[in-house]
Amino acid sequence: MSTSPPAAARPALKVQRLTSARFDDLQALFAARGCSVARNCWCMYYRWSGHPPPGRRAEVSRSAFKALLDEGRHMGLIAYAGREPVGWLSVGPREDYAKLARSPVMKPVDEQPVWSVVCFVVAGRWRGQGVAKALLDAAVERARRKKITLEAYPVDKPVRQDDDNLWFGPKSMFDACGFDEVARRKPTRPVVRLVPG
Repeated sequence: MSTSPPAAARPALKVQRLTSARFDDLQALFAARGCSVARNCWCMYYRWSGHPPPGRRAEVSRSAFKALLDEGRHMGLIAYAGREPVGWLSVGPREDYAKLARSPVMKPVDEQPVWSVVCFVVAGRWRGQGVAKALLDAAVERARRKKITLEAYPVDKPVRQDDDNLWFGPKSMFDACGFDEVARRKPTRPVVRLVPG
């Protein structure tokens, strides 16, 4: 059984933009224990409006994701512990996530251009080790440097949720990074933003 590495043995986390050269690292992460949903979805669910193209979902999604990456699209950030890929954050221009426009919870609040923080993936044995926070911190740092407003759709529930329910991240993590709530169309699902200062 896989367990989390002891604190003293954990290397520092480093976050990088995903590039075509790092695609094999993302594949390795999605193949890790606890990442079965990610390796079927390939973070394409919100990029398509309506149903995905026909074919085996994992293969179609992987091919579509790789094609967008090879075009130079900003697909997201990947976290490493040493040389091991341990986490992923899908983040990019809101218009790249076509399904958000039709979502009753995540539809646009206004016309302001934003980059959407859509979902986190953390390898099973690295959960609870600060990987998601490191990814969000890196996204915030990059957004501030480029004067980009970030928008996210976290989960806000009074008790801790199962890991499988936290693809969007907990609201407390966004609160700690300075995000402000700008809408709430469902009791447990706010829309939060961080405007560069």
